[in-house]
Amino acid sequence: MLEIDILSLFPELFAPFLETAFVGQAREKGLARVVAHNLRGWATDRHRSVDDTPYGGGPGMVMTPEPLIPAIEALAGAKGPTRKTHVVALSPQGRPLTQKGLEDLLTRERLLLVCGRYEGMDQRVLDLAVDEEVSLGDYVLSGGEIPAMAVIEGLVRLVPGVLGNPESAQFESFGGDLLEGPQYTRPPDYRGHGVPEVLRSGDHAAIARWRRDAAVQWTRERRPDLLAGDENEESGG
Repeated sequence: MLEIDILSLFPELFAPFLETAFVGQAREKGLARVVAHNLRGWATDRHRSVDDTPYGGGPGMVMTPEPLIPAIEALAGAKGPTRKTHVVALSPQGRPLTQKGLEDLLTRERLLLVCGRYEGMDQRVLDLAVDEEVSLGDYVLSGGEIPAMAVIEGLVRLVPGVLGNPESAQFESFGGDLLEGPQYTRPPDYRGHGVPEVLRSGDHAAIARWRRDAAVQWTRERRPDLLAGDENEESGG
């Protein structure tokens, strides 16, 4: 079973997400356990403070080691070789999230996703309590909650038994080095735009070749970086 804990200042944001579509179905079936925790539950002062001004000046506030580190350690244990929970901080400084990265995270026994806010976390939180930083992309959001949802959805759909058709998780965009090519359904003609004849031919070998060629073309046009390694190999580079 996939086990994920979330540490956030706004755990209520996750309630509808965790109850909807296949994420909710996976939880109902016992295929995934996902629980959101409120960071302020570990705050010890009367204001339940979680942030402070940064040393050296600058705009905004920074999340403090207290209560963040005690909260992480309460949910995941102390950082080190005996820790069984892999702690992931959602951070713009982290490695970009990829399908391969999701597959790697799925091999972990248990995950704790830590959602940053404000101008980020005190570096000592990352040094002393976090195992890995992950970024959703090169842009700024107000917090790590939406990236955490993206990670959760990406992981849950990889859990065996979650999707109705197991091949849906195997043959899709970013399932390999190519984007998934164009898809068509009924009607066969819509406003003068028809479905490619090969897809209606029933010739499975021809359809497979067409889809492979279309995927290469789409990837070359939209994400040439995914083909860079293959093209270098083909050219002897």
